[in-house]
Amino acid sequence: MIIREVKISDADKLANLIQQVEKNSTYMLWEPGERNIQTDELLKMIKGIKSSENSTILVVENENELVGFLLARGGNARRNKHATYIVVGILNDYRGKGIGTKLFNALDRWASNNNIHRLELTVVTKNEAGLALYKKQGFEVEGTKRDSLFIDGEFVDEYYMSKLL
Repeated sequence: MIIREVKISDADKLANLIQQVEKNSTYMLWEPGERNIQTDELLKMIKGIKSSENSTILVVENENELVGFLLARGGNARRNKHATYIVVGILNDYRGKGIGTKLFNALDRWASNNNIHRLELTVVTKNEAGLALYKKQGFEVEGTKRDSLFIDGEFVDEYYMSKLL
């Protein structure tokens, strides 16, 4: 398995990966089939991120297929350019195999080379696997976003988490 920054040529594969992750994950923001990711829109986003000094998309490639991603989107203003917001997704068959740890280690290296001081994310409080990964990587809970999502007929809370580098 290889972890690398996204390439423009990955747009189709990344669009497919995101839709697969959303289809099989209880805790992603978008429900299965709720959005149709168009390759041209994703291509535009990839180009924008690649031209940004404080944003990246890391992908996990296994046998020429993408099986995981980590999106780190940096702030747009001078006051928050040092911070990135993170979204991570890994295919079900590849979860629990250390890929998340490897993605976050790669993110730490990228962040230290790109003047990033703060990594931040939100996670559903019931997402035990996600919470364990983020805490293991040095993220701390900063607060609770109450009733922030409506999943399977109930309101659920999210934690705000961050890591300072």
